[in-house]
Amino acid sequence: MIELVGLSKTFRTADGAVDALKDVSLTVRDGEIYGIIGMSGAGKSTLVRCINLLERPSAGTVRIDGRDLLSLDPTALRAVRREISMIFQSFNLLAQRTCLQNVCFPLELAGVGHKAAQARARELLALVGLPDKADAYPSQLSGGQQQRVAIARALATDPKVLLCDEATSALDPKTTHDVLSLLSDLHDQLGLTIILITHQMRVVEEICTRVAILDHGTVAEEGPVEEVFSAPKSDAARRLVFPDGYEELPPTGEDKRRIRVVFRGSQTATAPLIAQMAIEQRILANILAASMKTISGREYGSMLLEVDSEAERNRALAYLRNVPDIAAEEVNADAAL
Repeated sequence: MIELVGLSKTFRTADGAVDALKDVSLTVRDGEIYGIIGMSGAGKSTLVRCINLLERPSAGTVRIDGRDLLSLDPTALRAVRREISMIFQSFNLLAQRTCLQNVCFPLELAGVGHKAAQARARELLALVGLPDKADAYPSQLSGGQQQRVAIARALATDPKVLLCDEATSALDPKTTHDVLSLLSDLHDQLGLTIILITHQMRVVEEICTRVAILDHGTVAEEGPVEEVFSAPKSDAARRLVFPDGYEELPPTGEDKRRIRVVFRGSQTATAPLIAQMAIEQRILANILAASMKTISGREYGSMLLEVDSEAERNRALAYLRNVPDIAAEEVNADAAL
């Protein structure tokens, strides 16, 4: 288990102090694929580098399996770091080494013999789907292939935790999907705990189980992916989930009422629910805004409705709340999705 408690990081610059992280507390359970998402400058990369102490926090605690990393001596810290590997947006492969030699590199640093290191490196290249690229150089590979080699290298020391800092940001959508599928397969095969740092919603939606929204160095929202993305509560989460916004909704009439409907992964998300309500209950609802997403193969989303009166609001809420995996509530006139 990874526990971050009250984590803060301040950088000193010529223009004064910059607070990159402010009192961040998160828990990542063993075996999770955990997403940390935010806009540029939110503090994501600083946070992930604090987990393995590539950046030492200004305040707070980093605990892995109960051990306080900030209290460890250099020898003990090196041992812990061997259990935490990292991959980056820019791949960071050594251009003058072959793929096999790149994967061998951390094994060489760990003192593994040449023959054993090469055998293990070939196993890892096969594991990431590149058994025929052992003698190729990074410049001869596509971006997706380079990231696969980087993943193989990261697995060389048999880590328990894999940190991914914008690992798919330089890749096209199809290659991103392929790399995420590989990470998901490796998670299942090896029991890895994976932490994904990203600004891409689709990355978190595709493979993460939990997510934290980082905003200006603080945690704005945290929870299961389907809950955060289907009904975001914070402004930061809403900006990510609904980047186009719904600020231009028309003002409500004096007698009209607005209802937010949240779909939580059932078949109702694709059924003509509002049409059924109109037919069965004779409630006419105006759909002001709606958004649906597929997360882990299930449909989630929300919808903002407007009805003509308080009486119809009560009837609509009663009807909607009887539908499985639906949440419905009245919201004020200024509410967005």
